[in-house]
Amino acid sequence: MALFHKVLRGTYILRKCSKPASALHPFLGIRFADYSSSLQKPVASPGKASSQRKTEGGLQGHHQKEVALDITCPEGKPDVSFDKAIRDEAMDHFRRLKDEIVNHWKGPEGRPLQEALLEQAKVVWQFRGKEDLDKWRVTSDKTIGGRSEVFLKMGKNNQSALLYGTLSSEAPQNGESAHSGYCAMISRIPRGAFERKLSYDWSQFNTLYLRVRGDGRPWMVNIKQDTDFLQRTNQMYSYFMFTRGGPYWQEVKIPFSKFFFSNRGRIRDVQHELLLDKISSIGFTLSDKVDGPFFLEIDFIGVFTDPAHTEEFAYENSPELNPRLFK
Repeated sequence: MALFHKVLRGTYILRKCSKPASALHPFLGIRFADYSSSLQKPVASPGKASSQRKTEGGLQGHHQKEVALDITCPEGKPDVSFDKAIRDEAMDHFRRLKDEIVNHWKGPEGRPLQEALLEQAKVVWQFRGKEDLDKWRVTSDKTIGGRSEVFLKMGKNNQSALLYGTLSSEAPQNGESAHSGYCAMISRIPRGAFERKLSYDWSQFNTLYLRVRGDGRPWMVNIKQDTDFLQRTNQMYSYFMFTRGGPYWQEVKIPFSKFFFSNRGRIRDVQHELLLDKISSIGFTLSDKVDGPFFLEIDFIGVFTDPAHTEEFAYENSPELNPRLFK
């Protein structure tokens, strides 16, 4: 923490004043003195001295036309106010915390409770600008030495997100992984004041609703619950999404009761219901073992209540697999 404090203090000084190292903070004075000394002009050899003087003479006229850069502070000393920066950052977090508390008393997400209870559909993610893309991250088997590539950018007219790349199932030549070939797009976990983890509450909805356009490949839709237990970081709920291909958009509706429980990519024998009041992230994974280019264009991702869907859970549990449910 002390090192972080000193580095930020030095950064603030450089922003306020570009004076040489003698006027900087003592912690940064030695570092920048060494850096400035390393940038000094090297001594030329006797054979190159004449050519160097000619070059300097030719550049002298050009340099005289340039305006000299004043690197001294007008006050004569740097205005160091790192404590003020820390205070402003803390006040900003307290202000965000106050807004969260006020919105909580008003109702879900700051709306009246009656309005939230009567809501039948809700758009959670839509893609209309770069700030919407910043809520997502992409990954591939390159993290384990694979050759797949994946990219994310705005679609045509900034009305959608385009996920594209190349899938390669060639196993990495590191002797550790025998299988490869996946690309994924995962939403970032929302953060509140003081970088607290937040979650989505979809308990009043029963269906996931997407508007996508793909190339005919099957995708896996993954939903993660909000948990701080380390042993549950690889647990998720998944279901398949089949794209039709072609130039037309398709609307995909997946009931939450269809999502099955898995851990480290393996479907578990004992299935559990998805808790919709603690959703942390959602993702899309491609791993169909078909090498080549791919793309998936997404307009929006939302949830809604389907009155025709009354199923609570699509999978059965037996006393042999999960005896605790039958006590």
